[in-house]
Amino acid sequence: MRRTFPLGALALLLSGSGVALPVLANSARTESDSRIAMARPAVLAPAPESSESVQPSQPVAIRQQDGGTPALEAPSTPTAPAPTPRRFKLAGTGEASWYGPGFFGNRTANGEVFRPGTMTAAHRTLPFGTKVKVTNLWNGRSAIVRINDRGPFHGNRIIDLAHGAAQNLGLVSSGIAQVRLEVVQ
Repeated sequence: MRRTFPLGALALLLSGSGVALPVLANSARTESDSRIAMARPAVLAPAPESSESVQPSQPVAIRQQDGGTPALEAPSTPTAPAPTPRRFKLAGTGEASWYGPGFFGNRTANGEVFRPGTMTAAHRTLPFGTKVKVTNLWNGRSAIVRINDRGPFHGNRIIDLAHGAAQNLGLVSSGIAQVRLEVVQ
């Protein structure tokens, strides 16, 4: 059985463009055409540039589906293992305050120089270097800080945050806030 193609489809086919594949896929095929198509090796076409899952420099394999329409397959790429989720242990709730501009340049209790914008904090008993997730209970914001100083020694406050951590938690303007402390394990 002889078969004819529309002139535009034939021109696209001869030009080597991958655009002709949908036109050919929609046209009727004879049994011998489909056997020939299945016997051919996979055709490689450049990946579409708008695709986020496939990098433009990688080839995309086109394979025949059961219904006779070609489908694009992204080459398999190795994936990194999923990161282990952080675990937290409740260390308490209470009032937090912040300290900053008057102490910049001074040494903290563990010997570091206190710098603006740091994500550090002072706690009375937690060991230096302990990472603590601090959650502002008034607005729901949270941040992870590192303990590098001792304090606070005022009233019933449980933690003193550096200026950078206080900004992230949204308690600079109020000066204090109710917080929940969780030690990162």
